[in-house]
Amino acid sequence: MKKGFYTIMSAQFFSSLADNALFIAAVELLKPLDPSGAQRAALVPMFALFYVLLAPFVGAFADALPKGRVMFIANGIKVAGCLMMLVGVHPLLAFAVVGLGAAAYSPAKYGILTELLPPSQLVKANGWIEGLTIASIILGVVLGGQLIGPHIAPHLMGLGLPGIASAAEAAITAMVGLYVLAALFNLKIPRTEAPLRPMGGPLDLVTDFMQCNRRLWQDKLGQISLATTTLFWGVSGNLRYIVLAWAGAALGYTTTQASSLVGVVAIGTALGALVASWTMKLDRAVKVIPLGIALGLTVILLVGIRDVKLAAPFLTLLGALGGFLVVPMNALLQHRGHNLMGAGRSIAVQNFNEQACILVLGFLYVGLTGIGLHAFAAITAFGLLVAGVMELIRRWHLRNLRRHPQELERLLEIARCDDCH
Repeated sequence: MKKGFYTIMSAQFFSSLADNALFIAAVELLKPLDPSGAQRAALVPMFALFYVLLAPFVGAFADALPKGRVMFIANGIKVAGCLMMLVGVHPLLAFAVVGLGAAAYSPAKYGILTELLPPSQLVKANGWIEGLTIASIILGVVLGGQLIGPHIAPHLMGLGLPGIASAAEAAITAMVGLYVLAALFNLKIPRTEAPLRPMGGPLDLVTDFMQCNRRLWQDKLGQISLATTTLFWGVSGNLRYIVLAWAGAALGYTTTQASSLVGVVAIGTALGALVASWTMKLDRAVKVIPLGIALGLTVILLVGIRDVKLAAPFLTLLGALGGFLVVPMNALLQHRGHNLMGAGRSIAVQNFNEQACILVLGFLYVGLTGIGLHAFAAITAFGLLVAGVMELIRRWHLRNLRRHPQELERLLEIARCDDCH
């Protein structure tokens, strides 16, 4: 890997670490305002909101400036969201602003990989960056849980920082420091030789985005990889909160205790991602589709677990299935998107679809929670949804193989050749 890759990895790690710790702190901050739990569940779709609303613009923004500078600006927006929470803005609105920063960050983070590295290293690079992202999720949720817990929170509050009246606010203050550290790494990201593309006017950007979205959904490999990653991230994004809710209902855990179980899922995802990066090739990515069906069915089994000794290995397995599924499909999607429309725009299209799925499923879960649906029923519904939709995607791909064999073989040959260079 080139030297600049490790700088990108470091910047991504600290930014993602803060994102996940902040989520736990925001859950705790909302507790006094949210007896039903509906507002806490809404944190996930609110984070996704600007991914969807600004999708036509963030990809073009990432392609119009050096991507290290884009990532620096995005971390600044995340800091602003933290400060909004500390000055009394409603946590849901402030967390949406942090999501705005993440929406701007993502096309640059992934887009620079296709500019910096050859196609033959994309699966490996995705494995490492996803593995490190998952590691930051593990440490982030655990860090967030500990910062609001009884061992660390009193010390943070004892520092006497102005305006800090709760453990959650003290944890949010610590997150500001992590975002600043990530921004310092952003300044060291090298400028690539990829040409910058002017953004154009708003109407042109919306039209261009719609064309890019249509182009990716019409591509016989792009549509399958996009459908798979969209569903995976839509469900896994919401499972982050659902695991917290399940741990509270099934095990009687506090937020601090439950956060460690979210980390266990992330450990499994990291292991699955790393194994996929070592063993999978671009042209074989579609072979992992049946794992998505297995993932959905495995989620349902969670409702029968009441013992943490069983829960920990089970959640690790659940994460590993997801990690092994998403890395090759994500790499294939980046490869097709880069060939069809450019890195930044393709990642923005990917984010739009994935975050729209998080948004829809998240607000569906919020609605079900609002009418009194138990976490166990929600987990069962999510598992059945994943298994059913992944089966439809599998049949979709088989139909493409029957109806468009020559086109698919040509696209797979391109991926095979690029993977060798």
